[in-house]
Amino acid sequence: MTAGSSHSGQSQSAQKVAASRAQSSHTSMFLRMLVRAAVLRRGRAASALFAMIVAAAVTTAMLNLYVDVQAKLRREFRNYGANIVLVGRDGASLPADALSHAESVLAGRGLVAPFALVVARTSNDQAIVVVGADFERVRQLDHWWSVSNWPSAPRQALIGVRALPSISPTNQPFDLSFQGHTIHLTAGGTVQTGAAEDSRIYLSLPDFVSWTGVQPSILEVAATGSPEEIAAIMHQLEQTIPAADVRPVRQIMEGEARVLGKTRATVLAAAGLIIVTAALCVLATLMGWVFDRRRDFAIMKALGASDRLLNGFFAAEAAALGAAGAVIGFILGIGIAAWIGRVNFHAPVVPRFSVLPFVLAGSIVITLLSAILPISLVRRVQPAVILRGE
Repeated sequence: MTAGSSHSGQSQSAQKVAASRAQSSHTSMFLRMLVRAAVLRRGRAASALFAMIVAAAVTTAMLNLYVDVQAKLRREFRNYGANIVLVGRDGASLPADALSHAESVLAGRGLVAPFALVVARTSNDQAIVVVGADFERVRQLDHWWSVSNWPSAPRQALIGVRALPSISPTNQPFDLSFQGHTIHLTAGGTVQTGAAEDSRIYLSLPDFVSWTGVQPSILEVAATGSPEEIAAIMHQLEQTIPAADVRPVRQIMEGEARVLGKTRATVLAAAGLIIVTAALCVLATLMGWVFDRRRDFAIMKALGASDRLLNGFFAAEAAALGAAGAVIGFILGIGIAAWIGRVNFHAPVVPRFSVLPFVLAGSIVITLLSAILPISLVRRVQPAVILRGE
C-alpha cells in the first residue's frame, strides 16, 4: 500500500468521524432546545399536557371498557343458547360424523350439542314430542334452562313442566311407545324455559337411539366471535356438512349485534367528543406558544435556520407532548377502567395493553394536526420586522 492511499484512507475516516460528531451534536442541541422550550413555558406546556393526559386517559378507559365489556357480553349471550342451528335436509338424520366435523370447524370457538326428535305416544295414546339429547353438552350450551334436576341414570327422563301433569303427575314411572317399541321411564327432573321445551320429554341420546333407532337430525351451535367471524363459521359449516341446512338463530344474533352496536356507538361518541375537546385545547396552547416565541423564531431565522428546521422543531415539540400525555393518560385510564368495572359491573376489567399503540399513535396524530395552523404562522415570521420590535 502506498503512502498516498494510506493518507487518503485516514482522511476519509476522519471525515466520517467528524460527520458523526456533527450529527450527534446537532441531535443533542435539538433535544436541549426541546427541553428548554418546555421548561421556560411550563404553564402553557402543562395545560397542553394536561389536556392530552385527560384525552388519553378517557380514551384508554373507554376502549378498555368496550373491549372487556364486549367480551363479557358475548359470553353472556352464549348463555342464552345457540346462535346457529344445523338441521338435516328434509328432516333426515345428519351424517354420523356431523358432530365431529362441527367441532373441528369451531376449533374451540364455541359449543355444539346434538338433538334427535320423534313424536311418541303415551300410555293414554296422547302424542308427545320426545327428544334425545346429550345432557352434558346441553348443560353447557343452555345455561338459561331452569332444570330441577338433571337425569343421572339410564332411562331417566327430563320432563317439561307443561307435559308433567299428563305424563307423571306424582313422579311415577311411565311408558312411551314409538313404532311398536315401548320404553319404561322414570322422571329424573323437570325443565322450564317458557318455550317449546316445556311440552317435551328429553332422554339421554343412548337411550333414545336404542329405543327409536333414530339418529340426531339437529345440531345446535353456540359460536363465539364477531358477526363476521360467526358468518365465516356458518359458511365453513355449510361447506363441511352439505347434508345440513345451516340457519342462524336470528333473535340471538340480532339482539347481540344491536346491543354491541349501541355500546360501540356510545363509546366512540364519548371518546370522539373528548378527543375534539383536547385537540382544541392543544391548538390554543400551540397558538399561544407561537405568539410568545416570535422573537425566538426570528432570531433562529436570522441565524440561518430554515423553515424546514423550524417546522420540524415545532412538530417535534407537539409530538413529544402527545407521546408524554399518551403514556401518562394510558396508566391513569387503566386505573379508571378498573374502578368503573368494580363499581358499576362488580367485575374486574382486564387491562388491555393492545390499546396502548392506538392511544399513543392517536395522541401524536392529534397534536401534529393541531400544530398545522401554528406551523403556518411560524413560517410567516419575518426576522427583520420582529427584531425591530414592530
